[in-house]
Amino acid sequence: MSKPEMIDALADFGKAHIETSESIHGRDKAAELLASNDRIVVTSAENKRVLRKIDLIILPILLSVYFLQSLDKTTLSYASVFGLIDDAKLDPNSQQYSWLGSIVYIAQLVMQPLVAVLLVKLRIGKFMGVMVFTWGCILCGMAGAKNFGGLMATRFLLGAFESAVAPAFIAVVQMWYKRGEQTNRNAAWYAMLGIVNILGSLLVYGLGHIHSDRLYSYQIIFLFCGLATVIVSVFVWIYMPDSPMEAKFLNDHEKLIAVERLRMNQMGVASRVWKWDHVLEAFIDPKTWLWFFMLTAVSIPSGGITTFGPLIIQSFGFGQFATILFNMPFGAVQIIATIGGAWLATWLKKKSPVLILLCIPPIIGIIILMVVGRGPSNRGVLLFGYYLTSFYPGISPLIYSWSGQNTGGDTKRKVTTSILFIGASAGNIIGPHLFKPSEKPHYYRGLRANLALFVAIIVLVVLAVLWIKILNRKHAATRESMGKSAIVIDTSMGSCSEADAEEVENVQASGVGDKAFDDVTDIKNEDFVYIY
Repeated sequence: MSKPEMIDALADFGKAHIETSESIHGRDKAAELLASNDRIVVTSAENKRVLRKIDLIILPILLSVYFLQSLDKTTLSYASVFGLIDDAKLDPNSQQYSWLGSIVYIAQLVMQPLVAVLLVKLRIGKFMGVMVFTWGCILCGMAGAKNFGGLMATRFLLGAFESAVAPAFIAVVQMWYKRGEQTNRNAAWYAMLGIVNILGSLLVYGLGHIHSDRLYSYQIIFLFCGLATVIVSVFVWIYMPDSPMEAKFLNDHEKLIAVERLRMNQMGVASRVWKWDHVLEAFIDPKTWLWFFMLTAVSIPSGGITTFGPLIIQSFGFGQFATILFNMPFGAVQIIATIGGAWLATWLKKKSPVLILLCIPPIIGIIILMVVGRGPSNRGVLLFGYYLTSFYPGISPLIYSWSGQNTGGDTKRKVTTSILFIGASAGNIIGPHLFKPSEKPHYYRGLRANLALFVAIIVLVVLAVLWIKILNRKHAATRESMGKSAIVIDTSMGSCSEADAEEVENVQASGVGDKAFDDVTDIKNEDFVYIY
């Protein structure tokens, strides 16, 4: 080979290397793992084996951390029953107590844009470990807060460092599970809200009996919960993997299975590359704003009831400890609604009818609380109505799952989740201000607003279904125009039957699924199948 020929060959090699590097840089990290391997077929036995290993490592971490976050947030409402308002010299005729409920969500709202960027760029396991450790330390520091200013400052910091937890969990579930598996996993960690209302009530019942000459009851509660969070953060740092491609508990072949089984999600795994075109699409996508308003609408009642729930029960005429104990069935209903709603949505392979169904009990419960008097003879009916309102926690995880399962592209997914959490944070900020301690025992203003919001959720769900059907028709027409199969069997929502196996093979042969790990958005991926 002559010298000019060698120079040309080196130039061609360099150009090819640059093009390859750029294409890999713009794709999902899973694409790098699959680049040196042929497309494999995941058997049912392999899928179950790997899924079991994933559940044994990932789920305990998610459940324990969200339990602690839920406990940490509800410590305020528990502390209010044990004299926080008097001990910290809060003005019962002002909005000071309501602001202590809202400030956490103001911090979360402010932090969401930064959280979206960090979740794309950083290793998610280590990031979660640091955030959990920091908020545990802050909660311990709340034990030193003895007035409104100190409580506001520490509650703001608590919200800032808790802000990444739920968005990170949604990202983790999307990273590890097929679309048909995601709803139940999201519901599992979200159901910790109900567990907290049961175990947390018992825990606080015990802590409330501790008498100290140096600490108020609410300070003992903050200190105990903060120390427990710090301990758990160590396990998160050590055991939470950053992605399926980097999981130490999977061997090389199992990593391939863990990634390949996610192909038909059409959502990718993790790119760690921030893409501004994904950001733009997230903001102009009507789906984003439909889910945003749904979450805002359900979070307003959530914020109010989380902050004022025990006080509402107390307004029925119960004492401190009876109030805490009667809050426990509220948690049991939350668990039933959350897990049951997720199970039904998974079985139906549809979210929309279940979301509408879950709105009905709170509507009935609120009407009962509005029309029934507060006499001692009505306590049973009032408790029944209050417990009916506790179906609302089943709504949020379904909306998060519905959004995540209908959004492709790593950056778009994280940005969409952050937009949704801004709505949730805004709702939780507004919610406590619809109630005031001075309005007891009826709290008419807050109950009327909550009733209207649950009706609004039903309307928004119907609009979202209509829009998703339009998008599916558009993608089917695009596939057909490209010579692909117009009809796609979506194996991400469950196992396909044996009768469908040949058709699935033909669909894959036509190229469906080839863009799964190219980190393209759902709108730009004609193979994407939307679910409703």
